[in-house]
Amino acid sequence: VSNLQEEGRHAINAPMSPASADVHPEDTLLEENEERMMIDPTSKDDPKFKELVKVLINWINDVLVEERIIVKQLEEDLYDGQVLQKLLEKLAGCKLNVAEVTQSEIGQKQKLQTVLEAVHGLLRPHGWALQWTVDSIHGKNLVAILHLLVALAVHFRAPIRLPEHVSVQVVVVRKREGLLHSSHVTEELTTTTERMMGRFERDAFDTLFDHAPDKLSVVKKSLITFVNKHLNKLNLEVTELETQFADGVYLVLLMGLLEDYFVPLHNFYLTPESFDQKVHNVAFAFELMLDGGLKTPKARPEDVVNLDLKSTLRVLYNLFTKYKDLE
Repeated sequence: VSNLQEEGRHAINAPMSPASADVHPEDTLLEENEERMMIDPTSKDDPKFKELVKVLINWINDVLVEERIIVKQLEEDLYDGQVLQKLLEKLAGCKLNVAEVTQSEIGQKQKLQTVLEAVHGLLRPHGWALQWTVDSIHGKNLVAILHLLVALAVHFRAPIRLPEHVSVQVVVVRKREGLLHSSHVTEELTTTTERMMGRFERDAFDTLFDHAPDKLSVVKKSLITFVNKHLNKLNLEVTELETQFADGVYLVLLMGLLEDYFVPLHNFYLTPESFDQKVHNVAFAFELMLDGGLKTPKARPEDVVNLDLKSTLRVLYNLFTKYKDLE
């Protein structure tokens, strides 16, 4: 056993490896042709990777707060299917026909199978690549678990902001002819918010941000002038587009001014405190835009609340193009 463990360590620490990985004894006791994946420690220390894990854990805990379930470590808390079952039932509003508590490995894998089949039924029609299996989740493969959670968060439009362009270096160890061989691959966990949300079409704002950031200030100045021309009627002033529209209040009031009606105060939160109240306000403003004959905004309410400048600019520019000549 000690020789095999040493062999595993040597395979992982072979030349060309960017960094040594933490190898547990069970990671080196492989059957012939069996494969094991481990995240390189340098990737685990990456701030964006840590942020992704933190955001997903907080999201799960928020969703399951009524179940009194608290997730602290993704690999240890999700591998047996119990938390995943509760999470999916809550998100999808369904009840899965599985045993509540399963201690045996067979029982856990059967539960995972049922849960993942339900997940696949939801995700497959939308073209998701299923980058996880019962064995990888039960084997506490963090990469597979993260792929699954990112897919669920995006599919159910979780009110969170996933860090973009998160990739990890993964050490893949495989046993062939009694010897352990290692390789390194890069796993992409997130891309851009828009690409993950399925909005592949690029627009002028993508080009502006990517290729003409110097013109961004001109656009922002024009939009600030436009919104203040109307908000000043209520003695309101905007100086920061990034933050002052994030709670939705100014958006709602602006729609009332542009369409010349009073918005009843019971329809929105004038002093929103929670994330959900802010999302409610922005979503309500979007409804008013639709009523005014505008197209559905490309942005999500959650993106505006999360201070995503590009999303906020899109919404305001939509208003600007229709109402710019309005006195």
